[in-house]
Amino acid sequence: MLRHIVMIKFNNNVDISIVSKELMVMLEELEQYIKSLLKIEVGINISKKASAYDIVLSADFNDEKGLDEYRIHPEHVKVLDYLNVVMEKVVVVDYFI
Repeated sequence: MLRHIVMIKFNNNVDISIVSKELMVMLEELEQYIKSLLKIEVGINISKKASAYDIVLSADFNDEKGLDEYRIHPEHVKVLDYLNVVMEKVVVVDYFI
């Protein structure tokens, strides 16, 4: 099984509490549309540290093919389009579990 972890830091000019909640809903809804997505968990940051990211997601797939299908799925692409507007930076780690 493959785990996909993503941490996102939003632009300073967005309302982090609103954007975090909107993004959380968008990401969690992906389970309905993407068959290769076995499980997704989204967490909104509570840390006040300057180094902290704003939101994290953990998504599980059977294999790299499933992750690749997720990446290009039209519903996921909609999320990426939204992120391009609100995101300052992102960190990604993919690993086998």
